Amino acid sequence: MTGEPLRLMAVHAHPDDEASKGAATTAKYAAEGVEVLVVTCTGGERGDVLNPSFAPPEGHSFDTLEEKRAVRRLEMAAAAAALGVRQQWLGFVDSGLPEGDPLPPLPEGCFALLPLEEASAPLVELVRQFRPHVMTTYDPTGGYPHPDHIRCHEVSYEAYRAAGDASRYVVDGGAEPWEPRKLYYNHGFSMERIRAAHEAMEGAGLESPFGDWIESRTAREIPEREVTTRIDVSGYFAQRDAALVAHASQIDPDGFFFAVPRDLEVDVWPTEEFELADSRVPVETPESDLFAGVEEES
Repeated sequence: MTGEPLRLMAVHAHPDDEASKGAATTAKYAAEGVEVLVVTCTGGERGDVLNPSFAPPEGHSFDTLEEKRAVRRLEMAAAAAALGVRQQWLGFVDSGLPEGDPLPPLPEGCFALLPLEEASAPLVELVRQFRPHVMTTYDPTGGYPHPDHIRCHEVSYEAYRAAGDASRYVVDGGAEPWEPRKLYYNHGFSMERIRAAHEAMEGAGLESPFGDWIESRTAREIPEREVTTRIDVSGYFAQRDAALVAHASQIDPDGFFFAVPRDLEVDVWPTEEFELADSRVPVETPESDLFAGVEEES
């Protein structure tokens, strides 16, 4: 848009999600001068340690919700710095991932149990303050059935639709209404992408960690959503990886995210994928730029 910097808002459920979903894209746009704001809905307080080599930072422990929240804030700050983006918390409490049969109830007061308007109000106000041209978030399934990921989709979609309506979410002293131009859903590790990496690793004589999983019934039943937009991020994998390892409590540096050699990844899958969910500007798909159509506005 003439005379105005482009702005991108990426809305995520927990700290570390911004590093595993569209991270190289946010790093690319930030490096190109776009104002990028990562919004983190919860503090990730109920996340288990997923890195067997993790040790809490000096002066910290990782036992209570409050202690976990403090550590994950430190990790998030390091990840945002690695990506070159701004970051803001919405301040909600992690709902946890219920397990068992039957599933246990979610904890009282958690993000997923709040009424939709209560959970959406802070994001609506932040959209009005930051005035993003483009928003990214999760599809209606959440990408996987974590209650916070599903709620993240719901509040993001609500904010996208409502932030420009002066009659909704009225706050004394609040920012003026603002309509984002486009809304995208992140695509994570699609079967197509994992299969391409698997075949490339086997073709290079490397042992692939994906073979059994690709052939599993669970993998075969994962629905593939439409890809409308592919962003070439081959020059930004280093920033993405630095953001991942910044989340030391969650990301195993010898684990899944680092299984594919980066030079091979650049050759076989140099893009991150998105699904255009809504646009208020004319578009033609497929796209190679989240701001396609926005920059043409006068």
